[in-house]
Amino acid sequence: MGRRARLKPKRLTQKLVQIRTMLGLSQNELIKELAIDFTQNRISEYETGKGEPPLPILLGYARLAGICTDVLIDDDLDLPEKLPSKPKHSRKSL
Repeated sequence: MGRRARLKPKRLTQKLVQIRTMLGLSQNELIKELAIDFTQNRISEYETGKGEPPLPILLGYARLAGICTDVLIDDDLDLPEKLPSKPKHSRKSL
């Protein structure tokens, strides 16, 4: 049984770059902010569309930007003009 690749939003890479640059972060600074054990090369792959970020990384981008993940993955939604945005929801502790 074959596995097909998951559909990827067309604007995702653009939004990832936009978030990082609007927050004034280099790729290495983003890695520190996300508290992930990745190399700069991995972030570059996400930003150029050569790699697909796992869901926890997308969640990290969304939290840094103060947006819902919907905004990242929905091609019909634009990022706010100013980041970080004030989240429309609060994070509940588990």
